[in-house]
Amino acid sequence: MSSVIGKNIRLSVFGESHGEAIGCVIDGLPSGIKLDMDFINAEMARRAPGRHKTSTPRKEADSPHILSGVLNGVTTGAPLAMMIENTNTKSGDYKDILTVPRPSHSDYPAYVKFGGNNDIRGGGHFSARLTAPLVFAGAIAKQILADKGITIGTHILQVGSVCDTPFDKIAVTADELTALSKKQFAVVDSAAEDKMCAEIEKYKKDLNSVGGIIECAAVGLEVGLGGNIFDTVEGRLSQILFGIPAVKGVQFGLGFGFAASGAKDVNDGYEIKDGKVALTSNNNGGVLGGMTNGAPLVLSVAIKPTPSIAAPQNSVNLQTMQNTTLEIKGRHDPCILPRAVPVVESAVALGILDIIME
Repeated sequence: MSSVIGKNIRLSVFGESHGEAIGCVIDGLPSGIKLDMDFINAEMARRAPGRHKTSTPRKEADSPHILSGVLNGVTTGAPLAMMIENTNTKSGDYKDILTVPRPSHSDYPAYVKFGGNNDIRGGGHFSARLTAPLVFAGAIAKQILADKGITIGTHILQVGSVCDTPFDKIAVTADELTALSKKQFAVVDSAAEDKMCAEIEKYKKDLNSVGGIIECAAVGLEVGLGGNIFDTVEGRLSQILFGIPAVKGVQFGLGFGFAASGAKDVNDGYEIKDGKVALTSNNNGGVLGGMTNGAPLVLSVAIKPTPSIAAPQNSVNLQTMQNTTLEIKGRHDPCILPRAVPVVESAVALGILDIIME
């Protein structure tokens, strides 16, 4: 099992959903960075459970406790270690899952891989709760990137059949992205929130859950970041994005839309604007040949429905090797997207910072 990512900024995540604590170690951070703890805590609150009516009722303060790498609020250059205590666990809800795996969850392959020794309480180390340390690391990365004129923002593009207004891929601004981070339910079109909440409630009442799409953009990136072949911006960011539980697809710009298009319709042309080379469109999402091209970096992430639902599902008993029906107990999000917004943002921020550090 590998819980470490990054070439220049290395993030190691530890802990389990219902263990004593979760946390991370960040290696490679420059010294002399004054941490804005108010900003970091605000970012943590965006992801924390129990803050919105669409969220799981489990409440956790998600207050990060820094153990090393910071002195008088400033990074020292040593590895930064952080932990978050788990204070609201109900492990008894998961006592049957070791023998009856949840459909569409990690339970069965983890059972086989680790010989039944994996911590299954709340998903253990496979739980989306492990994204809290990622948000902490991403908040630090966003502070460093902001000093370099780089802004990252994210919104819920789709929940079930309900869609928000997509970003203008060529003209999205830093102000628009910053404004989204202030919203508890991040959508471009405010009218989309009520419709999405109604969609989530519909699935919740049916003892079900629903997936969707998150769209993320970064502006202020210089031309030429990244590399080709196996060191592309797309590859580096996709690796960290696929580390987020429930992410099943990542596309940049038009993505799979290129498949049914002709080059004349989707090629991004160039023009001279204000004395500089600029693009006339941004179907490639700001990346060409694996390198940034000066346009906004725009990507979208497909999130599958939360697999833990209360409706009866087909499963098996791994001890008796008999078919059975599973009704999952516990506290789960009927839609993970509202809380996944800052997680996607943080993943992209950390990935971009890692690339820039080269």
